[in-house]
Amino acid sequence: MTEPDGPTRPEDVDTAFWLWVVALPLLVTGFLTDVVTAPTGVPVVIAFAVYLVIIVVAVVITFLVLMRAGYRWARTVLTAGGLSSIMYVAVNLFVTERSEIAALVYAVTGIFGAVLTAGGIYLLHRRDSHAYFTR
Repeated sequence: MTEPDGPTRPEDVDTAFWLWVVALPLLVTGFLTDVVTAPTGVPVVIAFAVYLVIIVVAVVITFLVLMRAGYRWARTVLTAGGLSSIMYVAVNLFVTERSEIAALVYAVTGIFGAVLTAGGIYLLHRRDSHAYFTR
């Protein structure tokens, strides 16, 4: 006898996964643009920021894979992190002084990344998606 498979993964979960996968490099690009073009851009600080970004990206990708496998806690962590990222981008759009090019890069990558993240969060909390997360 074989055990029945769990619920099939809804399309919303797959779509949310890919929205997050596209948003992640956009948000990283915006952050690294801020770090590199900062007026006090000390090479050690830049290197440390790149190191932290690599770690955070690896953790987020791990949570995305776990979320896609149906783990509810991974969805919760991604939701909290995504909302924090959206707030970070929204605040930094208006607070930080940037050169014209850096401001354009940050605005485009930040806004698109935040919108894609918000779409992913929304799709992860729809009815079909909510029923899928059982672990």
